[in-house]
Amino acid sequence: MLQRVTPGTWTALTWCVSTLYSFVVQYRWPGEPWEGGPWKSIQVDPFRMRANELAAFLLAVVLLVIACRLLTRRPLVAMLTLVLSALLLTIGPFHTTNIAPEQYLPVCVALCFIAATNPRRTSRLAAGLAFAGLFGYIAVRVIMRFYVGTSVEAVVLLMIVVAWVIGDARHRESIHALQMRTQIATQAVTAERLRIARELHDMVAHSIGVVAIQAGAARRVIDTQPEGARRAIGVIEDASRETLAGLRRVLGALHDAEPGGSDTPLAGLRDIDKLVEKVKGLGIRVDVEWRGQRRPLPPEVDLSAFRIIQEAVTNVVKHAGIQQCRVSVDFQPADLSIVIVDSGSGGMPGSGKAIGTGYGITGMRDRVTLLLGDFSAGPRPEGGYRVAVRLPLPMDT
Repeated sequence: MLQRVTPGTWTALTWCVSTLYSFVVQYRWPGEPWEGGPWKSIQVDPFRMRANELAAFLLAVVLLVIACRLLTRRPLVAMLTLVLSALLLTIGPFHTTNIAPEQYLPVCVALCFIAATNPRRTSRLAAGLAFAGLFGYIAVRVIMRFYVGTSVEAVVLLMIVVAWVIGDARHRESIHALQMRTQIATQAVTAERLRIARELHDMVAHSIGVVAIQAGAARRVIDTQPEGARRAIGVIEDASRETLAGLRRVLGALHDAEPGGSDTPLAGLRDIDKLVEKVKGLGIRVDVEWRGQRRPLPPEVDLSAFRIIQEAVTNVVKHAGIQQCRVSVDFQPADLSIVIVDSGSGGMPGSGKAIGTGYGITGMRDRVTLLLGDFSAGPRPEGGYRVAVRLPLPMDT
């Protein structure tokens, strides 16, 4: 209800209730002394107002209507008209010696809204108009040596301050919420860009590595071993087609802006055999050891596990200088463990190899970090290189 009703409507309702209360409270009720005091008017009756009192009341209503219509578009003009409306009621039909808190309540409601929805400079000017109306009224009565209800005006002053503080706090809260939403959106975009970059790197780097090695082999044997060159060109063709299909899948997912929008399934551990066959064509034997009970994995875990193995094997092809590596995949109840080990010179001190310093290792580490897993990669004391990954799994997978 607070969101459906406009601020102008709330201000008008507050004005009606406070004005009705101002009329009611001026009556002499049973039990009250007739002498009363200066805070009570004499014969204040909404149905027996004199012409000048009725004119002031109607003008206050007109000012209220103008203020409610301009509250969201011209907040300072609306605040000025509300202050004038409160002063007209005070010196007109109510004949009070001070601005009663209930007469300034609509002003405070409008001030709270202005402070909550406008820049601080505008809200401060609006608060200044509210203070000006209060202090101006007090100053005129003091100059004319009239009675001033100082304690009552102190309450009105406190109301203005509280209204501005509440509205300003709401304004700062809105700004903070907007900044948080912007930051979250920026982080989401950055994370998605990094994910796409990792996916493209893992997919393209492996295939281009295969193409480069096979192209070099074909160039060397094309004259002496045409059949071997033909096989190398066939591997190049298959790798190129697979990479092109993967690029189309990624671009299609970006175009659709929906995960899984493409009909082509994402890569996963089921593609390990294809990877082994492809690397075998390069003269590298990959021994895969499956442990535990194999079961379906969440898509993001399945894809990341395959990409990590693919990147690690690609590093072996590029840097290790050997013809064999071992991959161990262990399905445990709470996590998935992957270990890739080779015995080449890629991780040996003084070998000059830079395994672990490029985007491949960084991409693997980022994938594992996003899935809240553990990652380690480095040379083995006995020689070679070792990549170890642990990916937590939901218990229901």
